[in-house]
Order: sequence, then C-alpha cells, then structure tokens
Amino acid sequence: MTKRIYADNAATTKVAPEVVDAMLPYFTETYGNPSSIYNEGRTARVAVEKAREQVAKAIGASPKEIYFTGSGSEADNWALRSTARALSKKGNHIITSAVEHHAVLHTCQDLEKQGFEVTYLPVDKYGMVSPDDIKAAIKDTTIMISIMFANNEIGTIMPIAEIGKIAKEAGVVFHTDAVQAVGNVEIDVKAMNIDMLSLTAHKFHGPKGCGALYVRQGVKLMSFITGGAQERMRRAGTENVPGIVGLGKAIELATANIKEKQEKLIALRDRYIKKVLETVPYSRLNGHPTERLAGNANISFEYIEGEGLLLSLDMKGIAASSGSACTSGSLDPSHVLLAIGLKHEQAHGSLRTSFGEDTTVEDIDYMVDAIAEIVARLRSMSPLYEDFVKSQNK
Repeated sequence: MTKRIYADNAATTKVAPEVVDAMLPYFTETYGNPSSIYNEGRTARVAVEKAREQVAKAIGASPKEIYFTGSGSEADNWALRSTARALSKKGNHIITSAVEHHAVLHTCQDLEKQGFEVTYLPVDKYGMVSPDDIKAAIKDTTIMISIMFANNEIGTIMPIAEIGKIAKEAGVVFHTDAVQAVGNVEIDVKAMNIDMLSLTAHKFHGPKGCGALYVRQGVKLMSFITGGAQERMRRAGTENVPGIVGLGKAIELATANIKEKQEKLIALRDRYIKKVLETVPYSRLNGHPTERLAGNANISFEYIEGEGLLLSLDMKGIAASSGSACTSGSLDPSHVLLAIGLKHEQAHGSLRTSFGEDTTVEDIDYMVDAIAEIVARLRSMSPLYEDFVKSQNK
C-alpha cells in the first residue's frame, strides 16, 4: 500500500490549505509589529484582533476575554498559576482529576511544593469524573476546579456543564483544558459556566506554536510573562501574528461544521471499534462507549507491547499512537489507563487511533486487517500468550 494513513489527529493535525493561505501574507508582505503605530503595525494589529474575535465567537465568549499564548500547555500553566497567585489569600485548595494532561498535573504538583493543597479525584472505569465527587471535595479553602473537557488518550467527554454549575454555586473558579474538545465538540463557555478555558490551534488544523486562554470577565488574571504591554499587559512578547491569524481562521473553519464532522467520524469510529473487537480476541475498548470524542478509539490488546504494534503499523503505512504524544518517549504506562483500572501490562498494550476528515471507510478496513495480522504475529512469539490461551481452554 503506497498511501499513508494518518490516524493520530489527537497528537496534531495537518494545517488546512485555507489556514496556510490566510497566514502567508503575514510572513512576507504584512510583517509589521502589532505594537507599532505606523501603517504596517496597524495592519498587523487589525489581523490579531480579528483572530481574537474569531476565537471568541467559536466558544461563545467576548473578544476581550481571549488571551493568545504559545500553546495549550502554556494556557493550562497560566490558568492554574494565575489563579493560585491571585486567590492565595482566600484559600490554597485546588481540585483536579487523576486523568488530566500533564500540563495540568505537573503544574498542580509544582503548586503543591509551594504550599497549595491539591485533590486528585479518581475516575470510573470509563475515565469519567463524578460531579458528586467534585461537590464533596469542595471546602472553604477551595479556590479552583480544573477538569479537562475531553481526555486526550481515551476520548471520554466529561460532564462539563454540570461541573461548571457546581463550581458557580460554590463560588469557585472553574478551568477546563479543552485542547482536544475545541473544534470537535460544541462549546458555549457562558452556558457551561466555564471561567477559564485552554485551547491550541494545531489540534484543529491550525499551526503549531499558537494557543489561547479564555478568561471570563471578572476573573482575575495575573501577568504570566513580564517585559511588555502585549495581551493587555498580561503576556509580554511580540505577538506571533501569522500563528494567531492561522488560529483564528482554523477555529472558524473547525466550528462551522462540527455536527456534520461528528456524524462522519462517529460512523467511522464505531465501524473501527466494532470490527477490531470482533476480529481480535482479548481486546477491550478504553473510555466511555458513547460519551467520547467522535474520532477517538483507544483499544488495549492483551499480551502485546504497544511499541512493537506501533512500529509494525508504521511499516504498513499507518500512523497511530499508544497514548499522549507528549509522553510517547516514556517507558512508564499511561497514567490515564492505570486510573481506569488497567494493569501495567494491559496499559502497555494500548493503541490510540484518532481519525480525521480525510479518513475513509477503506482506511478503516485496511487498518483493522493490519492490526489483526500484527497482533496475531506478535502474540505468536509470546510464550505468556500461549500459556494464557491454554488456561482459557481448560
């Protein structure tokens, strides 16, 4: 097969042609600094503010509530560290979940070293955090709840609106890492009572190196990078104008057809899951069966090393992953899969596929055949699997 099948859209997406076209002039023709008052600078400023409006419209916010960042991870860091600093006199308790992205988990761990208390709530077998657990964890010193919108590894979509309501009633700031959700799920920050939201362009066919943080008006936002007046004195540094323009165009395109995209991807995803589970024995779906991202499928295979599966798939022209691209170089099993109850060896044998608008039915069927063939071959070399099968047949 000569065609490459890209099934790792949760790691990154290719930049849409329309986004490239929108960005190009700001590399060459319209290259002014947005802080300059002459024509070239004013033109760049207009482009930045247009993108701010595009981001705000996509999530139901006001343009003045949008702050541009260099990534989703930076937006997560900014939200947590700013709130911790701003509200330290009110309290020192933060609530999050055990399955957050490391941009949230590692930041929380760092804040613990600074004297903050963090509650890491468990999740159920589907990776879902319980709103009742969140409500029970709130105390007088709680200043923030940070729960991801949708999990980057297993695709489970959290009950964000319900969590937002709980946070609002308790007077607690609610932040959500929506990096995987924006462009894939309809979001209304006002209706969902979201106070802060992180996103990044490269997850929805925009450029890498550009993200944004939504901060509801009235929520105090501390400066993250000092040294300049950019982003309303909150984040110094000359703006990445091409990246910001690309983010604006990409989010506009991604949110214009969410329902149609979801319908297509859900059909492909469900076809893939059904065929894999039917074709490959001793496999299991990770994450919620229905409350999950339309293009995400995470499946574990008993007695398989994920690295061997990934390399074999690559040789067959298929790009997939074993979990978060941010930790793919780690030998440790996924903290997400361990949190939903998998054993270490099961977690090591997981495969995450995340489909995109270019994925076809033919791609799905080819992938299923390839996975079945590779898993059978890898298992045939495992004496542990042979013993397991014998024990099952007794």
